[in-house]
Amino acid sequence: MTADQIVAALKTLVDQGKVLTDPDDLNNYGKDWTKIYAPSPVAIVFPKTTAQVQALVQFANENQVALVPSGGRTGLSAGAVAANGEVVVAFDYMNQIVDFSASDRTVRCQAGVITEQLQTFAEDNDLYYPVDFASAGSSQLGGNLSTNAGGIKVIRYGMSRDWVAGLTVVTGKGDILELNKDLEKNNTGYDLRHLFIGAEGTLGFITEATMKLTRKPDNLTVLVLGLGDLTNTMDVLQTFQKQIDLTAYEFFSHEAMQHVLAHGQVQAPFETEAPYYALLEFEAVSDQVMDDAMTLFEQCVESGWVLDGVISQSETQANNLWQLRERISESIAPRTPYKNDISVVVSKVPGFLQEIDAVVNEHYPDFEIIWFGHIGDGNLHLNILKPEGMANEDFFEKCQQVNKWVFEIVERYQGSVSAEHGVGMTKKPYLHYTRSETEIAYLRGIKQVFDPNGIINPGKIFD
Repeated sequence: MTADQIVAALKTLVDQGKVLTDPDDLNNYGKDWTKIYAPSPVAIVFPKTTAQVQALVQFANENQVALVPSGGRTGLSAGAVAANGEVVVAFDYMNQIVDFSASDRTVRCQAGVITEQLQTFAEDNDLYYPVDFASAGSSQLGGNLSTNAGGIKVIRYGMSRDWVAGLTVVTGKGDILELNKDLEKNNTGYDLRHLFIGAEGTLGFITEATMKLTRKPDNLTVLVLGLGDLTNTMDVLQTFQKQIDLTAYEFFSHEAMQHVLAHGQVQAPFETEAPYYALLEFEAVSDQVMDDAMTLFEQCVESGWVLDGVISQSETQANNLWQLRERISESIAPRTPYKNDISVVVSKVPGFLQEIDAVVNEHYPDFEIIWFGHIGDGNLHLNILKPEGMANEDFFEKCQQVNKWVFEIVERYQGSVSAEHGVGMTKKPYLHYTRSETEIAYLRGIKQVFDPNGIINPGKIFD
C-alpha cells in the first residue's frame, strides 16, 4: 500500500481527526528521548478503545503495515522510535481511569493514563501508588508496563510488574486477551501478564491495566550521608536494613553533586565534602524509629563509614534533600552526556563500579564520569560528559568503545545491560552480554507465537 492509501484506511478505523501526517507531528510522535535515530513514520493514529486497537492490528496484518506503540516517549532505548515508515499508535486519548475498587485496592486504567495521574488518584482516595521516577509527569502507564519501569522505590515496593492485577492486551495476531482477571490467586497455567510486561510492545499492545494500590507511607524522612569510600554504601545499607525498612536507598558521586550545586536552586546538605553520598528514605512512624535511625547513624560515623550527615525535620526539607539526587540529570544535560543504565546484584556494586571507572580513566582520562543511581537495588546510571572542544562525532565514536568495555564488565559480573529502560534499538547489539543465545532463541519463539507476521514494533529487542 502507498502512504496515502494507508492514511485513508486508518481514517476509517478511528475517530475522525485522530490521524496525523503533519511533519512536526511525525517528528514529535515518532521518537523518544534518544537522539540516535531520525523518526520517519508514515502517520500517527490515536485509538480511543481496545476495539479500535484491535481493528488497527487486523488491518496491519492484512496489509503488512508495521505498528509502533507510543506512550509518553520518555524511554532511553529507542523502543518507541518509528524510523522506517511505520504507523505510530499513540495512546494519548486512551487516558481514562475507568474503575476503582476501594475494597480490592485496585484501579482500572487505560494505557494512556499518566503515571502522576494514577499517583494523584490514589492519593485522593487515601491510598498510594508507589512506582515513581523522574518522568512521572509525562510517562504513560502502558509504556511503564511495557518496559517494567522501576525508579526510586524498588528497594521497598518492587517494579511495575509487582503492581499489576490484570491486563487487557491486543496481540500481534489481533486477538484481545483479558489476563488474570484481577485475581490475587490464580494458579491456572502460564501467567501471560508477565510476558507482556517488559516486552517493549513487541508482542502486542497493552490497552488497559488493573493496578494495585497500597496504604500511604507515614512521615517519610530523608537522611543524606557523606561516605568515605564507595564500599561504605554497602556497610551503611546493611547496618540500616537490620532495623529499618527503607523506602529508598540512592547514591551519587561528589562530581554529580557539584554539578547540581553549580546548576543552582539546591544547597549543599552540609559543609563536609565526601567522594560519595547516600540518600536513605524511611517511614518515621514513631519516635522510636527516629531514635533508631540516629543510633544507626552514630554507629556508621564511629565505624568511619560516614563523614557527615543530615536528617530531614519536615516534609519540605525531605523534598529539598531529594533534589540533590533528582536534579542530577538536568544539571549535566548541557554537557551532552553519554548515558548507560546497567545493573548487578547489590553486593557486587562497589567492585563493578570501580572496574568501569578504571577502564574508562585508563583510555580516556579527559572524560568526566558522573555516577548516580538506585544502589539499593543494584541499578547504576553511568554518565560521561563530553569534554569541552571535542566534536560530538568524535565523542560518540569513543563512547561506542566505552560501551564494549562496560558491557564486557557487565557480562563478567553477570549483570544486565539494561536495568530499567529496556533493549529497544540502542541496546539490541549488546543483548548477548546479558542473555544467552539459547534464551534469545526462546524470546524469538515467543515473538513468533504472538506476532507471527512481525508487524508489532519490529526491530526492537532483536531483529
